[in-house]
Amino acid sequence: MARTGFFARVPVIRQLRQSVGLQRGMLVAGLVLTAVFLICAIFAPWIAPYSFNQLKGPDGGFGAQQPPSSAHLLGTTVGGYDVLSRVIWGAQTALFVIIVAVALSVVAGVLLGLLSGYLGGWIDRVVVVIADAIYAFPTLLLAIVVAIAISGGQSGLWPGVMAAAVSITVVFIPQYLRVVRAEVVRVKAEAFVESARVIGASNGRIMFRHVLRNSTRTLPLIVTLNASEAISTMAALGFLGFGIEPTAAAEWGYDLNKSISDVSAGIWWTAIPPGLAIVLVVLGITLIGESLNDLADPRLRARRRTGKTPADAVAASQPVAREFMGEVE
Repeated sequence: MARTGFFARVPVIRQLRQSVGLQRGMLVAGLVLTAVFLICAIFAPWIAPYSFNQLKGPDGGFGAQQPPSSAHLLGTTVGGYDVLSRVIWGAQTALFVIIVAVALSVVAGVLLGLLSGYLGGWIDRVVVVIADAIYAFPTLLLAIVVAIAISGGQSGLWPGVMAAAVSITVVFIPQYLRVVRAEVVRVKAEAFVESARVIGASNGRIMFRHVLRNSTRTLPLIVTLNASEAISTMAALGFLGFGIEPTAAAEWGYDLNKSISDVSAGIWWTAIPPGLAIVLVVLGITLIGESLNDLADPRLRARRRTGKTPADAVAASQPVAREFMGEVE
């Protein structure tokens, strides 16, 4: 019984138990696609047949634009790299971007939202105005500017990762800030916070021990959606020529850029694998985020279970009016 209770509290298991029908299918599909992505990223050195910058093997050079064969299951690129190896190693680069960008966004956004919501006053007004102003900057344009400022365009692995991650962080901070701020404003008015003030708890203890832990429950939903946006931004940078050099790391957007001329010549194997990798990873993470969002809303969860609209689900949860019980004279 204890073991069953423990597994029932695991976040993914709990959501799977709550989901039904199409909702469960979406969640399972997203989990499978994301799991494949993580496996490729973590175990790339052992899964990939070659290194991301390897140009020759025991039998000599690979050759450029070689069609799929037993030696190269997805062929080779115009630069002579193995396509399958580049796709697998590209998952590792994408994972680095997600981790750095989401970590920076969460830390900065949560802290600013906590301070803004708890302290209020002129600090709250200034932070909210700055957050609104940041929304005016397009993500991709800001990413290009940051990439040029950090590395002058193309770069090595970590400068390229940081260029994409910093630009994504700046744009995503307002999202975390607004969500946390709204929760902090609600939580700080609760009775247990007032009780902590009465017994003499400091503002720092109240903020981080009582308010913060009750204001971050919806963050996992935003993290999953922003992770897919991070991959798209990284791929866009590489496609536009502001990504990572091929000798420093594998990057799907860069490989797509170099395969444009191949498509017109009928060479499909250099463009489809990296493009498909981007689509599937973004789709998998997005499916998880959308499914978690639906499961976090009781009205949507009730609609999926009963086939009713949200209004029907809410009406079904309300007491029946006495007029409909025949008690009104």
